[in-house]
Amino acid sequence: MIGLLGTLNMAAQSLQTQMTGVQVTGQNLANVGTTGYARQTVDIQSTPDIATSIGPEGSGADATSIQQVVSSFLNSQVQSQQSVSGYWSSQQTALQTAQTNLDEFLSGTAGASGSSTDTSSTGLSAQMSGLFSSFSSLAASPTSASAQQAVVSQAQNLASTFNQVDSSLSSLKDSLNSSLTTDVGSANELLSNIASLNGEINSAEFSGGTANELLDTREQDLENLSKLTDIQTTTGTGSAVNVTIGGQTLVSGSQVLDSLQTYDAGSGQMLVQTATSGTALTLTGGSIQGTIDARDGTLATLQSGVNQLASTLITQVNAAQDAGYSATGTSGTTFFTGTDASDIGVNSTLAGNPSLIQTSGTATAGGDNSVALQLANLASASQTTLGNQTFSDSYDQTVAGLGDALQTANDQVSNQTAVTTMLQTQQNDLSGVNVDEEMTNLMGFQRAYEASAQLVTTLNTMMGDTLTMKTA
Repeated sequence: MIGLLGTLNMAAQSLQTQMTGVQVTGQNLANVGTTGYARQTVDIQSTPDIATSIGPEGSGADATSIQQVVSSFLNSQVQSQQSVSGYWSSQQTALQTAQTNLDEFLSGTAGASGSSTDTSSTGLSAQMSGLFSSFSSLAASPTSASAQQAVVSQAQNLASTFNQVDSSLSSLKDSLNSSLTTDVGSANELLSNIASLNGEINSAEFSGGTANELLDTREQDLENLSKLTDIQTTTGTGSAVNVTIGGQTLVSGSQVLDSLQTYDAGSGQMLVQTATSGTALTLTGGSIQGTIDARDGTLATLQSGVNQLASTLITQVNAAQDAGYSATGTSGTTFFTGTDASDIGVNSTLAGNPSLIQTSGTATAGGDNSVALQLANLASASQTTLGNQTFSDSYDQTVAGLGDALQTANDQVSNQTAVTTMLQTQQNDLSGVNVDEEMTNLMGFQRAYEASAQLVTTLNTMMGDTLTMKTA
């Protein structure tokens, strides 16, 4: 039998065990509002029985470990969905910025559903309509100085708008490249943090301690990294987590094997590769890839469409106008200069002397309007280089592409918010701190501590009685 002294030791051990429970509960309550904190539980087990002549006799209980209440599967699901959310959020931000910055110049982007509504007199749609209308007015009065000046002024306004659209899209591309570089830098910092935490966690556990708070911090870093790019994790030595991105293992244990960097794939197309090995990475999620896809997808298509529109306009107007003669019989003055939206402009000679506009089909018929009519009829003519669409239809399709892409991004962000919220709710239900539950646990540990203390008091009295009996 363990006797009085053995029972006293058992009571003292029970006091320490219940105190551990109180401490763990206090830690949970202290972190009830801490982001990423996973609640902890104390694992209490019976200590080995002692064999006696009357059978096994219990020797009490001991706190064997402090465990986090987490689900690796649920954590991996959260990481995966964070990657998808990061992808669509970055697309949404890029496309919303494009819509906001370009709406004044593009017009027809009033809604995100892809519908084209021209509400701005300074937008490309209105400017193109204005140019063809001015050609019609010139056809009605081919020798009118005011009609000639109106054509030049309208053409200059249109060219300026094309230039502004191209400049805005180019600036947005530069901004997205800058954002890409910033995100890559943040990803590298997180990779370094994860590797350091791997080392600290293994060191703490090797020495017999716990690393629950470090595990919480690492999980938060993994989720934040997932927002930036899709990651794959595997279990390394001890409790370390290895991180792979785009098929390349970047973190192994406490070592950062490689990092990320941006590189110019040509024409300012910034992509991502490993810094040391120079391996180009194919990413499938996260804000980094979302930014790349928005830049090289919808926004590149938009800029290409606007450039093709300007290029076709330059070619067709020049082809018709250059073949004619001015009211005074002169020819050889090109209407538009440049090749696309970036450099389209009105010939400076023509701008200085609008009477040089070549509206006549013959050199001797000043009042002939045949060329002016051809210019006006371009408004309704299908253009091969625009997919056999008119200028207006092609423009509407180009702008609608931005609206449709933004609507898709908005829908995806909304859907992902719902999915992520659901997973985070499940994660919080499992790992979050419930104050009512913790208070109940606290009361249980308190009562058990009080009972153990009472046991110590009782044993103290019995030992005193025993000593008294021996000396009597």
